[in-house]
Amino acid sequence: MSLQEWRRAQATSFGVAAEAYERGRPPYPPAAIDWLVPAHARRVVDLGAGTGKLTRQLRERGLDVIAVEPSAGMRDQLRRAVPGVPVLGGKGEQLPLADSSVDAILVAQAWHWVEPSLAIPEAARILAPGGRLGLLWNRRVETVDWVGELSSIMGSSRSPDAGRHRPEIGPPFAPVERFNVDWVHRLSREAMIDWVASRSYVITLPDAQRESVLGQVRRLITEHPELGGDEIAIRMVTRCTRADLPR
Repeated sequence: MSLQEWRRAQATSFGVAAEAYERGRPPYPPAAIDWLVPAHARRVVDLGAGTGKLTRQLRERGLDVIAVEPSAGMRDQLRRAVPGVPVLGGKGEQLPLADSSVDAILVAQAWHWVEPSLAIPEAARILAPGGRLGLLWNRRVETVDWVGELSSIMGSSRSPDAGRHRPEIGPPFAPVERFNVDWVHRLSREAMIDWVASRSYVITLPDAQRESVLGQVRRLITEHPELGGDEIAIRMVTRCTRADLPR
C-alpha cells in the first residue's frame, strides 16, 4: 500500500467508529476557542467536524455554526449529538459554501487530513475579508509515565498527525500566530477505551490486533499504580494556530 493509499484509508476510517468517537474524544478548552474565534465572527464553519465536539461549543457561544464533515457515519452521529446545526458533506479541498460567506473556519483535530495547497485557497474563497482560519489539536502530555506507556501500546507514532500540529499557512493569509493551552481532561475508564478505539490507526488494525491493543489498554488503566479510582485525569496541551485574510 502506498503512503497516499494508507493516508486515504486512515482518513476515511472514522465512520465505523463514530459512536466511540462521540463517547471518548475530549472537548476543547474555552481559552483555545476564545483565542481562535475573532471578535467580529458571527457565521463560523467547523470543518472536519466529526461528531460535533467543537460544533456544540461554538453554538453555545451564540455563533451561527455550519458543520462540514466528509464521513456519512460521522455526520449521522453529529446530527444526533447537536441537533439543529446545518451539517454538510464536504472536505477542505472542496467546500460546499459560497464565496465570502463566512467569518471564520475552525478545523479541530483534522487539518492533517487535508491537502494544504488546495485547502488554503478554498478556505480563502469562502471567508469574508478579514476572515480567520483557525486550527487546533488536543495532544496528550506524554512525559507522564503511564501516558507514554499508553502511546506505546496504541502505536500513536503511526498517526498521520504526528508532528503536524504546528502547520504553516501561506498566502493569501497574514502571518501565522500560535498559542498553547495546558489543561487537564478528566474521563471515565470506559471513555478512555472509546478514546483509544476512535483513533484512526487503531480503527484500521485487523480485528484481532485491535482487540489486543484495547485489552492492553484495559490492563494498563486497571493496574497502573497512578490510576486508582473511577476517574482518569490526563494532562493535555491544545496547540492552536491562526491566520487572517487581509481586509
